[in-house]
Amino acid sequence: MPGNAPEFDCWNRGYRYVAGVDEVGRGCLAGPVVAAAVILPPHFQLDGLRDSKQLRPAVRAQLATAIRAQALAIGIGLCTPAEIDRLNILNAALEAMRRAVANLSQKPDYLLIDGNRCFPDPPCPAEPVVKGDQQSALIAAASILAKTTRDALMQRLHQEFPVYGWDRNVGYPTRAHYEALARYGPSPYHRRSFRLSR
Repeated sequence: MPGNAPEFDCWNRGYRYVAGVDEVGRGCLAGPVVAAAVILPPHFQLDGLRDSKQLRPAVRAQLATAIRAQALAIGIGLCTPAEIDRLNILNAALEAMRRAVANLSQKPDYLLIDGNRCFPDPPCPAEPVVKGDQQSALIAAASILAKTTRDALMQRLHQEFPVYGWDRNVGYPTRAHYEALARYGPSPYHRRSFRLSR
C-alpha cells in the first residue's frame, strides 16, 4: 500500500479507531451482498494486503486469519437477495456497509469507505475512497474479510442447491451458472431483479 494511504493521515490527525469498510458481491446473481468493517491498531504490520480479488484463495484465507488476530474490532453486515431486490444493489451495498459498522464492538472515530459515496448518517466522520482497496490497507483488509465471509456462506448454500455450482462461482455469472438457471430455474437465493438469463 502507498505510504500516503489515507489511514496515515487519520492517525496523524489523532484518530485512533479508524475503520476500513468494503463490500463484495454486487455483481452476483445469487446470494447476499456482504460488507466488512475492520479497525486495526495504528501502524499495524500485515504484509501482502491488497484488494481481495487479486489474491489466491489460500493467501486470502491466511490474510483473513492474520487480520482477525490483529484487529481491535471487526463488524460484518449483509443484505439478503430479497433486500437487494427491494432496495436495488447500490442501496443494499450501502446498507450492508452501515450494518457492518454498526456491528463493530469498538465504536469507530473515523471511517474509510471504499467507493465514491458513504452510507447516510454515519456514526462518525466518514470519507469515501475511490479504488480504496488499492489505496488503503484498512479497506483492503475489510475487502478480504468480506470476501472470505461471503465465499464461506456460498459454500454452505451450495450444499443446499448444488446444481448452480456455487462452490466454484460463489454466485457470480458464469456460463455454467446461466445454464443451470435455464434448466432448473432460480433458487430462493437468486436475485429476481437481476437478469438471470443470457
